[in-house]
Amino acid sequence: MIDSPRPPAPDRIPPPPALPPGGRDIGRVSLAFLRHGPAQSPLTRSRLGRSRPRPARRRRRLLAALVTASLAVPVIGAARPEAVPAPVPPPLPPLRAATPTALADRYAATRRAVEAAMRAAAARGHRWRAAMLRAMADPARHFLSFDGRDGGRAAEVFGDLAGADRIAVIVPGSGTGLDTYGLLRGGSMRLQRALGGRGAVIAWLGYRTPSTVSLAAATPGRADEAAPTLRAFVRDLVGLKPAARVSLLCHSYGGVVCGRAAHGLDVADVVLYGSPGAGVDDAASMGTRAAVWAARGTGDWVGHLPHAAVRLPFGTIGLGADPVDPRFGARIFAAGGGGHSDYLKDGSPALADIARIVSGQASAEAGS
Repeated sequence: MIDSPRPPAPDRIPPPPALPPGGRDIGRVSLAFLRHGPAQSPLTRSRLGRSRPRPARRRRRLLAALVTASLAVPVIGAARPEAVPAPVPPPLPPLRAATPTALADRYAATRRAVEAAMRAAAARGHRWRAAMLRAMADPARHFLSFDGRDGGRAAEVFGDLAGADRIAVIVPGSGTGLDTYGLLRGGSMRLQRALGGRGAVIAWLGYRTPSTVSLAAATPGRADEAAPTLRAFVRDLVGLKPAARVSLLCHSYGGVVCGRAAHGLDVADVVLYGSPGAGVDDAASMGTRAAVWAARGTGDWVGHLPHAAVRLPFGTIGLGADPVDPRFGARIFAAGGGGHSDYLKDGSPALADIARIVSGQASAEAGS
């Protein structure tokens, strides 16, 4: 919510087990599965060839990829740093209006929370985190909420939220946290420049993102945890800015979060870019009146992942149908030849089209 974020669940990473013989090879094969899909991995390239898989075979391959990913977790997890301790942020009073005065008070309060987390990180010798937080504490930066615990939560505003008549909320994907925040911030700044003075962008790092290579990134569990918080945040934002045009921009695993949260939200657009799925079978299943858009760059490795969901007694694995498949029902726009992190780069077709969508200037045939 725009109020103080809920305390996150603890995320304790146990010491990694010793690698078994051949463990490094398992890690390389697992990375190939998740980056290129099973048909392109060293383990299956010779067996599966290049023919298009049937649905049943695709589900089997998805299961094989996820089992292999589970073997990769200890290998990848060994390099993951332990969560940096941070103090509990003080509760924030509800934001009653999006006026310049009310927003200035909120930004000052969250800055104090950032500074407290910075001091805690420095005192414990976490220099990289302390440097990142020192930059976040710059008075020129504006946060609606901040929590430095458990990888970090933040909602940063780019542009003049009080005067904006079009607002984009960016929901990032796996691997995003305070230590890797630069990519999210850079894309948000470039989009805000493309929108102009009447546009604002909110970088919403409001959930515990999964590691990029992990079983959590291949299941909708983290998205289901995040969806109520995103839904509450957007509803509060729409209440504060009822005349503004609000769009949800969902990158990578953030598309799954948006797909699970979109039901009933009063937003103009839901934009899925570089998304492996939206946690639903098709756009209609999202239960939203918003226009649903999708794009993927030809250089994005996500296009090689299995696109399916397998429902098992203990839960669901897989992230659902491919958002750029015509059967999904989204409006397709151009993304160019860029890779997974290139959608909001200067000069990219995706940045230009996303800015038009957020501004309400894109037609249903954008990029087609």
